[in-house]
Amino acid sequence: MRDFFIIDTTLRDGEQTAGVVFSMPEKVFIAKMLDRIGVRYIEAGIPAMGGEEKESIYEILNLGLKAKILTWNRAVISDVKASIDCGAKYLHISSPVSDIHISSKLKKDRRWVIDNLKRVLHYAQKFNCEISVGAEDASRADRAFLYTFAKIAKEEGASRFRYSDTVGVLEPFRTYEEVKRLRETVDIDIEIHVHNDFGMATANALAAFKAGAKFVSTTINGLGERAGNAAFEEVIMAMKYLYGHDLKINTDLLYRLSRYVALASKRKIPSGKAIVGGEIFNYEKGLENNLVYDEIFLPEEIGLSTKLVIGKHSDIHAIVSKYHSLGIELTEREAAFLLRYIRTWVVKNKRSLTEEELLNIYEDKKYKKGIDMLNIQ
Repeated sequence: MRDFFIIDTTLRDGEQTAGVVFSMPEKVFIAKMLDRIGVRYIEAGIPAMGGEEKESIYEILNLGLKAKILTWNRAVISDVKASIDCGAKYLHISSPVSDIHISSKLKKDRRWVIDNLKRVLHYAQKFNCEISVGAEDASRADRAFLYTFAKIAKEEGASRFRYSDTVGVLEPFRTYEEVKRLRETVDIDIEIHVHNDFGMATANALAAFKAGAKFVSTTINGLGERAGNAAFEEVIMAMKYLYGHDLKINTDLLYRLSRYVALASKRKIPSGKAIVGGEIFNYEKGLENNLVYDEIFLPEEIGLSTKLVIGKHSDIHAIVSKYHSLGIELTEREAAFLLRYIRTWVVKNKRSLTEEELLNIYEDKKYKKGIDMLNIQ
């Protein structure tokens, strides 16, 4: 199948999540992990911010990673200068393209946006950098103007064009149509950058791939402004198991990377989060049943494991199996006896039992006496 590359922007757009701040050591470690896991492109941050942000980017650029390290820049010459000063060779230059952004954010008009893009790209070309151009708020832009903007980017030396769904208003059918039309109109590689405001970021990323996009922006755990970006872990696993397209990512490290980013960002991973949720491979029924038909991929592939928990829907076989793992052998009659009390406890407390609680139930005198009486009969 044709190429489809991840451009991970955890260190840039991910850190733009309100209240999230990565320290320099955290940024460096995340960059190393992304490189080790097999990400080919890492958007490391915004040099124009200066201070520790610029120092972190400089540090990452000098790690000798296999991945290409991108810097994010506004379509402003001083931003490009800051990136060049860091030693960056891969620049992403972004400009608003929707009328609402052009008039309200820039206080300019369409003609100014085109002239400014030419001016900034002409300046950047002097440094022999690989340049991508981003169309900010492309999903709300006038199509004719968007195509003109993309053509100018191509003519002025950009090798890639980022279609940005900045406010997350795309849905998969429209995404497919937008990317398909853009490809048919402008001969340039397309990157899709989507936000998750309506919970469709991963679906939009896949639709863009189907329409011919060659690159996709992602963040670990779907971090990002408002509802976040397309989640790295969801995109790579969906590509592999839904489309049969292996992006050559070392998924053994996926859960470890996800947990580290969660800790560094102080954003907990929901227990039921797709792909990396800590409890998505927990079962109340017997594991011997679930492993046959309830898992499309093995949890070990991403660094997790299957776990049997005891709850309302547990059956006798699950009780026998769980107590066996705790070193206690129960007959099916004994398990059936305990199951009645276990279900009452679970309904009352509205959660599954811990292993310690299961042991306590077994050792409780009234239950122990019941089991003894059962065995006498």
